Amino acid sequence: MTAVRGNIDRAPWARKLPDEEVVDLGGALIYVVHDLAGLNLKPEAAGFKVVIYGHSHVPNKEQRGCVLYFNPGSAGPRRFKLPVTAGRLVVENGEVDSEIIRICH
Repeated sequence: MTAVRGNIDRAPWARKLPDEEVVDLGGALIYVVHDLAGLNLKPEAAGFKVVIYGHSHVPNKEQRGCVLYFNPGSAGPRRFKLPVTAGRLVVENGEVDSEIIRICH
């Protein structure tokens, strides 16, 4: 599991979490950041296949060029009348398949 610090993660335990993280999974580089506004690089130029983010809690998957931008939404208590969702990424031989799973309407 890979976690990054969110905007309300202020407790002492959260200080140990990074603001961003890089994961190499099955031949695909994945960049994990809480808020896309904090994206401080050009993912395609840096060789990333996926950017995972979550600040808005709005589930979304969008292909921009060679990079998948993936927000799994929120699997916790319902927020802002949004659906309760989780995300699944399957990486095989450097290829990425993604799915947003609706847990509750």
